[in-house]
Amino acid sequence: METEAPWFRDRAARRMIAFHYLPWLAGLSLAWELAQLPLYTLWSEASAGYIAFSVAHCTAGDVLIGAAALTLVLAAAREGALERWRWGRIAALTAIAGTAYTAFSEWMNTEVVGNWAYSSAMPTLDLGGTEIGWTPLLQWLLLPALALHLGRKTCQAMGRPRWT
Repeated sequence: METEAPWFRDRAARRMIAFHYLPWLAGLSLAWELAQLPLYTLWSEASAGYIAFSVAHCTAGDVLIGAAALTLVLAAAREGALERWRWGRIAALTAIAGTAYTAFSEWMNTEVVGNWAYSSAMPTLDLGGTEIGWTPLLQWLLLPALALHLGRKTCQAMGRPRWT
């Protein structure tokens, strides 16, 4: 029995990720980072230049997290060629992976290292005595699936193969 080649050997899969999913994720993440700025103390305590640097830094980090989460999911699910991807499953698992990392990162950066702090406007979730911001968690529950959906649609609109 012949096995299907893994996703990373499929040119269409690599192109969809690089030229559709990641650009959508970057744009959506930039908008999200800008919208949630007032929920962090940085908004009222830092200079405009530092805020701009932080937004760029966080957006780049979001793209890396999104790429790593999708790669992990595609490898773990043993996905093959793009036209056979199980889109719903991939989107859900990528969101879960991104959210799990973000919960850890928020805890590490607010509680352990102290790289940032939430303003009083940030809605938080108490996880065993640790307050984690809702908006970073929502970002990862929503944006990977949306970026995959938009990436798939724009790829199809450009005349790429239709996927089931």
